[in-house]
Amino acid sequence: MAGCYRLGGSRSGEGIPSVGVTARDGVWIEHWPASGEGTTVAVKDLLDVEGSVTTAGCLALERRGFVADSDASCVASLRRAGAVIVGKTNLHELAYGTSGVNPWYGTAPNPVDPGRVPGGSSSGSAVAVALGECDVALGSDTGGSVRIPAACCGVVGLKTTWGRVPLEGVWPLAPSYDTVGPLARSVRGAAEGLALLEGLAGPVGGETPGGVGRLRLDGSFRIDPVIESALDEALASSELVVAEADLDGWREAWAAHQCLLDVEAWASDRELVETEPSAVGEEVRRRLLAASRRTPAEVAAAKSVRARFTAEMAGALGHYGVLALPTVPWRPPLLDEQWPPGFNALTAPVNLCGFPAVSLPVPVQEAGNWRVTGLQLIGPPGSEEALLAVAGVVEAAAGWRG
Repeated sequence: MAGCYRLGGSRSGEGIPSVGVTARDGVWIEHWPASGEGTTVAVKDLLDVEGSVTTAGCLALERRGFVADSDASCVASLRRAGAVIVGKTNLHELAYGTSGVNPWYGTAPNPVDPGRVPGGSSSGSAVAVALGECDVALGSDTGGSVRIPAACCGVVGLKTTWGRVPLEGVWPLAPSYDTVGPLARSVRGAAEGLALLEGLAGPVGGETPGGVGRLRLDGSFRIDPVIESALDEALASSELVVAEADLDGWREAWAAHQCLLDVEAWASDRELVETEPSAVGEEVRRRLLAASRRTPAEVAAAKSVRARFTAEMAGALGHYGVLALPTVPWRPPLLDEQWPPGFNALTAPVNLCGFPAVSLPVPVQEAGNWRVTGLQLIGPPGSEEALLAVAGVVEAAAGWRG
């Protein structure tokens, strides 16, 4: 991990460090009272906060008790802009999963439907903002980890352009894809979070692009038609100019992303699995061991796909300006349901390209019961402000009201 650390103390002879006020409620790993005025911000416990142990949601790292001597660079930017850090939020262990279920710190309750997963990996951050426990929360997004919990929990989540937000002091998963972005209850809140990440005191506006391409994936993707209809209704109500769009190679891009992420995740967390396997959860440990078996031939093929798909995505965005599709393909699974593959199939190809995307909540009506899903908007590199402007138009017309 980038940054410098000092060894923390232990509590009650457990050999586990005690730093700040612990709050093991599934949402927070550490929770502190707000001090002073300013936007309150929660930080995913993947990012260094001075004086706190960065656990990455993993018992192996908590046991080591290394306390950050300085903030992650993006957290330092928040403080310079006047934000108040109120705690470290829970996550899917080592940010390597999409359910948000954590074997060590519990699972943040989904505020829309407590019987379902909150989504991951930035589960605690999404829930903290949804419950009003902070104004903005930081998450990381390597394959959908900001956008997926945003869609599950009825909040806005912004995946930033790869490289826009510095990653010094952020525990790595896959450095070629890792990004840091804000979650908030509204598009304006997400814009404020982006500004804070860049050391600015208020949101910066962007111009709304002239059109939106409504991306339809091929029938091999199992996407709930109720979600597709909800997105079409939200876009229609916004009166944006919407054209039908398609993009070849999405499934191939998803597979390539999974391969390259696996290789980098194994490099990032291999040492934990090899030295303290019992302190890494079974699910993540199993995934990491499977990742270790990726071959050079698989990696070479995946890199070829990445180059080709990135060019195709750039071409489509050059034509349409913004692409729109669901954030998640179906309703969040129940907590006791077997976790099906493919929950990140609609988000991970965006990470393969390094482009920005935002997920905003839109209402879904099914059998008379209102629930929420996510509309994902994708733009070219550096277009975060424009994406948030489009999201704001949709939010005003048909957004989720909580």
